[in-house]
Amino acid sequence: MSLDFTTLTNLRSNHPAWRLLLAGNAPLIAGFLHRVFIEPNIRIMAQDELVAKLDDELFQLRESADGEVFPRSSIEYLNDWADNDRGWLRKFYPPGSDEPHFDLTPAAEKAVSWLESLLQRSFVGTESRLLTVFELLRQMVDGAEDDAETRISELERQKQAIDQQIARIRAGDFAILDATALRDRFQQLSGLARELLGDFREVEHNFRQLDQNLREQIATWAGRKGELLAQIFGERDAIADSDQGKSFRAFWDFLMSQDRQEELTGLLEKVFAMESIATLHADTRLKRIHYDWLEAGEHTQRTVAKLSQQLRRYLDNQAYLENKRIMQVLQTIEINALAVRQAMPPGPAFMTLEQTAPTINLPMERPLYSPPVKPVITAEVRDGDDRGITADPLFEQIIIDKAKLKANIRRALQGRNQVTLAEVLQECPLTQGLAEVITYFAIAGADHRKAIFAENISEKICWHDDKDRQRCATLPRIIFNR
Repeated sequence: MSLDFTTLTNLRSNHPAWRLLLAGNAPLIAGFLHRVFIEPNIRIMAQDELVAKLDDELFQLRESADGEVFPRSSIEYLNDWADNDRGWLRKFYPPGSDEPHFDLTPAAEKAVSWLESLLQRSFVGTESRLLTVFELLRQMVDGAEDDAETRISELERQKQAIDQQIARIRAGDFAILDATALRDRFQQLSGLARELLGDFREVEHNFRQLDQNLREQIATWAGRKGELLAQIFGERDAIADSDQGKSFRAFWDFLMSQDRQEELTGLLEKVFAMESIATLHADTRLKRIHYDWLEAGEHTQRTVAKLSQQLRRYLDNQAYLENKRIMQVLQTIEINALAVRQAMPPGPAFMTLEQTAPTINLPMERPLYSPPVKPVITAEVRDGDDRGITADPLFEQIIIDKAKLKANIRRALQGRNQVTLAEVLQECPLTQGLAEVITYFAIAGADHRKAIFAENISEKICWHDDKDRQRCATLPRIIFNR
């Protein structure tokens, strides 16, 4: 699609990002959304908390202004921004909650990000982006090469260059990136990390639109069920097989790797420990940006799961309607039979039955003959020997204090946005073995907003039983959110 006059006119009239830039309160809207959602990497916020933050923002603006500004209340502004005619916030009710929540829309995030790009930067790096261009071109050329000999020769060349580099380093001849080069690369890293969060929000928005279209089609569909399912699955496969869907799936598989997560954590710690980076006073939340990616990806996965739930609910409803129709047909037959009984026609075509309904026995439904089992009953009653029976096991039941385990999770989350079950157990080791591990799983499964199950990643958890024997279990990784 090209940016011709017609396209730009439609965008100016219909796109929420352009409407935000033209809004009369655009500075208030963009500044508030950037401070509350984008800068701290917040995905969802409850209405009461968001209203309180907007109250503080409006109070400061009214105090600094000479005249009366922003006369409306905070909740009126939020509802106006979430209106369909605006499309800057998404207002919804999460499962299991009766309080409205708000989320930033991809269009509003694009507008705020564009406004942020207008700010004059004290340092504009170009070297790192040039190196990134070369690296991308090299990956494209090498990845598209289908000749094995050409690939082998290229790898041999790279091997020779690496051997030469190793020899120079051993001889003490190697270069170290200066402070300017480090700041250049760190600036690009920060921008890409935040852009990835925006990409997740846009992918989630696309899947949510598919879910909305699915609900509309089910509500208004009057044709055959098979035709609707074929159309729905075709749209779902089209999104999954698109470039965006394939890229998201590859990124998610890459990020869910335990080795990659540990590598990212180690690299970020080393980067923030550099003196030249410390002078930038960078946001320390970037250290845990990969956990923010996991949380954003989990939101997208839950949206995809809603599609499956909607399809299953639709099939269940259709089965109920079909059964209801069968019962209506049977009831119609009974009503007609009662009408015929009141005016029985003459002749042998009709006869009466003593039973309330006819009994139909099909030949293939008759079971095979099986001789009855005659029980053998003895009148002799023997006294049991209870001398070796003790009631101690009845009083040795294991009771897990779930409130204590929740307190362990909250203690581990102090100062951090996310923590894994293994990290919780490092600070609070297991004392009651496998039963305590199962209780942690129950806590995580009770609230999907506070915990993420990374089924593709396994963790090994060990403890000692009452006989001081080490026991280990391999479990999927659980990530608890604040």
